[in-house]
Amino acid sequence: MQLGLYTFAETTADPATGIRASSQQRLFDLLEEVELADQVGLDVFGIGEHHRVDFAVSTPAVVLAAAAARTKRIRLTSAVTVLSSDDPVRVFQEFATLDLLSGGRAEIMAGRGSFIESFPLFGYDLDDYDSLFSEKLDLLLKLRDNERVQWTGGHRAPLNNVGVYPRPIQSPLPVWIAVGGTPASVIRAAELGLPLAIAIIGGTPDRFVPLVDLYRESAQRAGHDLSTMAVSINSHGFIADTTQQAANQWYPSFADTMSRIGRERGWPPMSRPQYDAMRSPHGALLVGDAQAVIEKILYEHELFHHDRFLMQLTVGTMPHAQVMHAIELYGTVVAPAVRRALTPIPNP
Repeated sequence: MQLGLYTFAETTADPATGIRASSQQRLFDLLEEVELADQVGLDVFGIGEHHRVDFAVSTPAVVLAAAAARTKRIRLTSAVTVLSSDDPVRVFQEFATLDLLSGGRAEIMAGRGSFIESFPLFGYDLDDYDSLFSEKLDLLLKLRDNERVQWTGGHRAPLNNVGVYPRPIQSPLPVWIAVGGTPASVIRAAELGLPLAIAIIGGTPDRFVPLVDLYRESAQRAGHDLSTMAVSINSHGFIADTTQQAANQWYPSFADTMSRIGRERGWPPMSRPQYDAMRSPHGALLVGDAQAVIEKILYEHELFHHDRFLMQLTVGTMPHAQVMHAIELYGTVVAPAVRRALTPIPNP
């Protein structure tokens, strides 16, 4: 199983100090985080796209290209590309360029996004939320699979046997579909033969088992080889030297972020008892010392038999030194133990 990280590059105020990091400093810190993740042997690093003051990255491909120049082997993906409000031609060109710069390590994680700021920003109507994603995904896949494209849709100008360049090293360039729990989105990924990334950020992981089953059943009915249908589980988590230290360090920023987003969406504020329940052995959060996180990853693998796990360490602003230490523990202690546990023992 591949193990990695993803981030939204938060620029929220530190709950302890009230100080808001500059976007420049957050990006500098982020590149150090990707570089360390590569050095300690993690497999994937993802960077999200947002268009609001809370986050430093609106163009993941640009930041991933900077990371490509400072890394050697780690795969570099968006997490996610908000495809509904972007131009698939530009998305393909950006990630094909990233693929060339990185020596074939680029990926696209396409989704509809958890925030809606990009729709009015780029002149799209939220009433077209579903049709925009469906149509633009169709075009992105045609661009990926064909050097010259003949295409007509309802939300952008047609392409009349147009060549789109540059072409990536990887053929095909990996495109994952990211979902939060909508069965129709899971079925679409399965029928298209695309790998699936499921965000589990609340509730209990076992509630998502039917979605993974639906994905594999739908893929099989569509005639796809299940051995090629990868599943990623993406979750919030944090690692420190002790479980109590991890819980205490991470709670202020996590609670601040979830409570602030909750005010926008009508959720109640995050409480410490709720947080502690979420980081229990069967909860959604992977917060603890290395052994606790190892056990949670292996527990989820028993549920899903997934191919990739990505952890979001920064849900709100965290001290950079604490994040770097968490990455070090993840790469040097957690990842090797998980890989050993999941490596089949050869027959004598």
